[in-house]
Amino acid sequence: MSNESSTLKVSLRNTLHENLFMRHADNPLLSAANWPYPCNTVFNPAATVLSDGTTLLLCRVEDRRGLSHLTAARSCNGIDGWEIDEKPTLLSDPINFPEETWGIEDARIVYVPELEKHVVTYTAYSQGGPGISLAVTTDFHEFERFGDIMAPDDKDSALFPRRIGGRWAMIHRPVTPMGTHIWISYSPDLRHWGNHSIILKAREGAWWDANKIGLSPPPIETEEGWLIIYHGVRSTPSGAIYRLGLALFDLDDPRKCIRRGDRWVFAPERSYEREGDVNNVVFPCGITVAPDGDTLNMYYGGADTCIALATASIKHMLDWLKRHSE
Repeated sequence: MSNESSTLKVSLRNTLHENLFMRHADNPLLSAANWPYPCNTVFNPAATVLSDGTTLLLCRVEDRRGLSHLTAARSCNGIDGWEIDEKPTLLSDPINFPEETWGIEDARIVYVPELEKHVVTYTAYSQGGPGISLAVTTDFHEFERFGDIMAPDDKDSALFPRRIGGRWAMIHRPVTPMGTHIWISYSPDLRHWGNHSIILKAREGAWWDANKIGLSPPPIETEEGWLIIYHGVRSTPSGAIYRLGLALFDLDDPRKCIRRGDRWVFAPERSYEREGDVNNVVFPCGITVAPDGDTLNMYYGGADTCIALATASIKHMLDWLKRHSE
C-alpha cells in the first residue's frame, strides 16, 4: 500500500471520541535494542514503585527459542535512564518447578503492606498449558517461589493488595467449558485457593470484548471501588485485536460489578502497537500511581515487541464509567 493510501486509511477514522489515555512522546520506551544480552522481544512488563521512589519494571523477555523469562529494568523517573539487569532476574526453573518447563511470562506485581513484600504472580508454561504461579520478594534479587497455584489453562492473574473479609483474593482468567471469563478466588495462605466465581463475563456477538477477556494490570483501590482495566480480544478475518476496557467492583465484595464500560478506552493505533511479532496488541501488565494519588502510569506491551507508556487520571476514568456504563 502506498504512503498516500495509508494516510487516507488513517484519516477516515473518526477521532472525536473521548481520550482517557495519553501516550508518552518517547514511546516506545524499551525494546530488544536496549537489552544488555541477546533476545528477540521485550514486552508486557509488570510495574511497581520501590521505597526509594525508583520505578521497577519486571519485563517479559522472549529469546530466540520462543521461551520467555523476566528481567528487571529500573528508572528514577519511570521514563528514561533505565538500568537493566545484566542477566535474567527470574528464569524458569523446570527442575524444581516443572510447570515452568516452557518459560514464565506476563507478571503482575502487587506490594502487600501486611507482608512487607511484593507479590508477583505470573504465567508458567508446561506441557499442560499456561497456569498461574506465585513468588514473593523484598528486593527483586531473591525470590521465594510458591509454585503453581492455579492449574492450566489459566493466566492473567493479580492479587489484591490486602485481605478482603479476612482472606486473600486474586483475579485470574481460566478457560472453562463456561467460556473465557474473569474469575475471583480466595485463599487463607496464598497457596490454597477456592471459592471460585465469575465476576465479569465476555460479551457475545459483535462486541469488542466478545468471547474472550482477561485482567490487564492489578486492581486499583479507589473510594468508589476496585477499578479494573481489562483486555478484550476480538477475532477478525485479519487476526485478533486486543483492546482495553474499564469496570468497577465493590470494595468489600469484589464479586459484585458496580459498573462496566460500554466501549473500549484504549486500542492499537500507533505503528509500534499495530506492527510487530503479534500485530494489533496493547497489553498492559503494570501500573504505578503518582504521588498525587490520581495520575496513573500504565506500562504496556506493543504488538508483543516493545514497551510503551500511557498516562491517565483515575478520577477521569471513574467519571467516564458513570457516563458510559451498561
